Amino acid sequence: MSMGGVSLPLFFFFLATISATSHGFSMDIPHQIHLLRPKAGSRNNDVPGLSCLSWRLGVETNNVIGWATVPEKCAGYVGHYMLGQQYRMDSEVVANEAILYAQSLKLAGDGKNIWVFDIDETSLSNLPYYAKNGFGVKPYNPTLFNEWVNTGKAPPLPESLKLYKKLLLLGIKIVFLTGRPEDQRNVTEANLKHAGFDTWEKLILKGSSHSGETAVVYKSSERKKLEMKGYRIIGNIGDQWSDLLGTNAGNRTFKLPDPMYYIG
Repeated sequence: MSMGGVSLPLFFFFLATISATSHGFSMDIPHQIHLLRPKAGSRNNDVPGLSCLSWRLGVETNNVIGWATVPEKCAGYVGHYMLGQQYRMDSEVVANEAILYAQSLKLAGDGKNIWVFDIDETSLSNLPYYAKNGFGVKPYNPTLFNEWVNTGKAPPLPESLKLYKKLLLLGIKIVFLTGRPEDQRNVTEANLKHAGFDTWEKLILKGSSHSGETAVVYKSSERKKLEMKGYRIIGNIGDQWSDLLGTNAGNRTFKLPDPMYYIG
């Protein structure tokens, strides 16, 4: 049976395809961090205003700096990017390059080779929090964010967890270096382990002695201390440029995408 030259089976398949697309149904994103939104804003014409794509490029290349919030007109774009396929694919490219680099190294077997991982939006994902709080369009609210952190429910970024496991197999030790305060140590340790990050050489949180310092100054200082203890920072990965800039940054750095907030 047909309708205007189109067979009924083909017609109903077409309707089903439209329905699945309109509801944001996707079966090809493994280990989803958070439920997908109805649209994938990273696709070419789904979100009007190419300027938001250009803005994100400026952020990721560290040309757009010092911004306090995501531009309001880009709220939908950033949300769709973070919950769609493109964010995960971009993260996968970074993680895969880091793995290829690590596998190419001839490492001394003295236990002094380390890889520095940031935590938020690098190891652990706060997407469940940001999905409820505007994807960076609203000003940062430390009270609400710390309430979320203290739940200890942040999921892993799967691509970073894959990198973490590969590095351990290569005999590279892991150091977590985060801007989280020292009083969040216990919940951070528990969250990391629950997310699959079972072991590490050191977990460095920001103590009171670094109060008032920028992230670049604080993290540079802590990396310098590591090297003074004889460690070799062969790799460093983070979502903020302030994780990677400054001194003692390591032999090679890897920048994960994050258009939701800026830390200088």
